[in-house]
Amino acid sequence: MAEYDLTSKVGAYLDRHLVFPLLEFLSEREIFDERDLHKGKLDLLTNTNMVDFAMDVYKTLYPGEEIPDYLHEKRNKVVGLLKSYTIKTEPIVHIFEEEEVRNQIETTREGKQLFEYLERNHNFKLEDLDTLYEYAKFQYECGNYSGAAEYLYFHRVLVQPDDKRSMDSLWGKLASEILMQNWDSAWEDLHRLRESIDSNLITDQLKLLQQRTWFIHWSLFVFFNHPKGRDEIIDMFLYQAPYLNTIQTMCPWVLRYLTTAVITSKRRRQVLKELVRVIQQESYTYRDPITEFIECLYVNFDFDRAQEKLRECETVLSNDFFLIACLDEFIENARLFIFETFCRIHQCISIDMLADKLNMSSEDAERWIVNLIRKSPFRLDAKIDSKMGHVIMETPAVSSYEQVIEKTKSLSLRTQMLATNVERRLNKEKEKSVGEGGIPSWAGGPKESGF
Repeated sequence: MAEYDLTSKVGAYLDRHLVFPLLEFLSEREIFDERDLHKGKLDLLTNTNMVDFAMDVYKTLYPGEEIPDYLHEKRNKVVGLLKSYTIKTEPIVHIFEEEEVRNQIETTREGKQLFEYLERNHNFKLEDLDTLYEYAKFQYECGNYSGAAEYLYFHRVLVQPDDKRSMDSLWGKLASEILMQNWDSAWEDLHRLRESIDSNLITDQLKLLQQRTWFIHWSLFVFFNHPKGRDEIIDMFLYQAPYLNTIQTMCPWVLRYLTTAVITSKRRRQVLKELVRVIQQESYTYRDPITEFIECLYVNFDFDRAQEKLRECETVLSNDFFLIACLDEFIENARLFIFETFCRIHQCISIDMLADKLNMSSEDAERWIVNLIRKSPFRLDAKIDSKMGHVIMETPAVSSYEQVIEKTKSLSLRTQMLATNVERRLNKEKEKSVGEGGIPSWAGGPKESGF
């Protein structure tokens, strides 16, 4: 399973705090050596203020050894900074705790107007805004994500879009909401961040590409936990050219998540063709069982190979932090994909053979097919011969009315094409006659000029 694990690739574009949930998940799945994962956690904690957590990891990693002095020294330093920040920000925090100020923040949408109100009524200064940001960042590094989110909310409301810390504030607020699993708030912050990235404030194209790459990876937390997330993945990653280009250029492994979103979406029939095209384009840069499943089924029509890939998909999804919750839905819809495609090619199908391709027992397969025909999501006209153990696909007869409509459409198109050709030929003959004997529309015709 390690060869299909994307933690190292995805983690390279995440904030270090967002990597911790991924490492905790890997510890539960027992894919990698536990000691190596603890070393990874300790390395991540080195540049944070979560010293107590680092000490606990160190004890687990090196049982019986004394905790190094540098960790004790860092802890004392963090405690000192906390006291200093608390004293420095107490007047600012007190301002935002007032009910009048909170009501003003909720009713005033213009940040500049709100800042002027605080400056006029509460002696709020521009330096206080920087202090508020630094305190929020300090709280975030200590692991106090709720406090960081609250202070960054106030900072975001007050700061101007062209401020150097405006984007950092948006990123920090999004990370805090993700780590607290407040998915509705994270959804709003994600869209606010996207608007800021796409608003052309970033003129450096390389920096813009980097921002979109980070955005794509952070969005996976929200998209796979919010009810509207999978549709949003399809709309953004597949149909928004800047983001699709970013995936193809910087992170083709994100196709795994896009493919899963399509397979588990109700819109899958509408977007499948476009997805297949993208997967084929990027097959030389990235492949895994999930993308290969689509390729086997809709490019090569290799059902045996698709069945093998579906078994591998089950292993991949059950060991992917973002996709494990989609496992049952993915397997169910993937079986529908196989069944639908197989039925459109064959007229009479053995239930035993179909059960083998769906990786089910014959009884379960027959029950599953009966339920599928009853629900008829693909409008399949089929019946089951239980005695012979066959599924018989019935080709619906086209009514005379529909035949007349189709032929009329064809006749109308041909008549229109014929009329267009006749009109074009008449215009050409008219131009020819004017050029030979008529009066030209310009002074000094070709004969007068010597041509």
